[in-house]
Amino acid sequence: MSWAPNGFAGQVARKITDAFASFLLVGSLWAWFYPSAFVWFKPYITTGLGLIMLGMGLTLSPGDFRAGFHGPKPFFIGVVGQFIIMPLVGWFVSQAFRLDPPLAVGLILVASCPGGTASNVVSFLARGNVPLSVAMTAASTVASVALTPWLTAVYAGSYVPVPVGAMLMDMVTVVLLPILLGVLLNLFLPKVTTRLAIFSPCLSVTLIVLIVGAIIGDRRVAIAAAGPSLLLAVLTLHLVGFATGYFCARIAGVSVQDSRTISIEIGMQNSGLGAKLANTHFAGDPLSAAPSALSAVLHSLVGSFLAACWRLRHPLL
Repeated sequence: MSWAPNGFAGQVARKITDAFASFLLVGSLWAWFYPSAFVWFKPYITTGLGLIMLGMGLTLSPGDFRAGFHGPKPFFIGVVGQFIIMPLVGWFVSQAFRLDPPLAVGLILVASCPGGTASNVVSFLARGNVPLSVAMTAASTVASVALTPWLTAVYAGSYVPVPVGAMLMDMVTVVLLPILLGVLLNLFLPKVTTRLAIFSPCLSVTLIVLIVGAIIGDRRVAIAAAGPSLLLAVLTLHLVGFATGYFCARIAGVSVQDSRTISIEIGMQNSGLGAKLANTHFAGDPLSAAPSALSAVLHSLVGSFLAACWRLRHPLL
């Protein structure tokens, strides 16, 4: 995955992606105090997410998917853990904090989403195994087409009816097809996609900030009404995800570098996808998208802080 090619443009792109958490925090605060600056983007959330997935596909090649099988144990722990640990933790947290049904559904939904694309950047900052991170993100994203709707139905079906079929079709349209298109373009037009790949990380950062800002700006009143319990619930979800991913990998005998990568992959969700699905399939209650909006900010901040600690205090070399 060449998310930061060499050259001046590549260096600028890397600096922008490295500062992803800062941009997201500033954008979220801006959206909170000046909602009109972001709510205009709400009708374009689906398009924005599709472009993010296309950008991800443009940086992938068949070799990236094969990379996980060079070290199958870390790869399978990361991918399987993504869909076992996080949805289960999401359900327990929603029960422990006694969240209202719309918030519980939203939390379980984002917990059932695949790893976020920002996890690759954070893995790089943490001196993790970037090829492994890319392979896990790609695999979990493809697997999520079927698993995210099904897991949401399993864990959240007692709260509200979950439209599994409609969600499945949405996942195919918004996730699978753009990624496949990007991979095919990268395979058959490598010179073109190499140039596009210089800008795709910056575009992804911009689009994620716009998506999260649109949700926060549009649902500000609902988020405020939910109070600190929602903030603590989302934070707990990600802290447990980071910690469980790391220690499960270490117990299984995975190296420190790969354990860091697995921790980041499991702890960081594709919150933009969660927000989009909540907006489309649970639009009857504005609270359902709130956990995804907070998740995007919190997991990016926690992941970036964790990466800084690992990089500075516990270097691998």
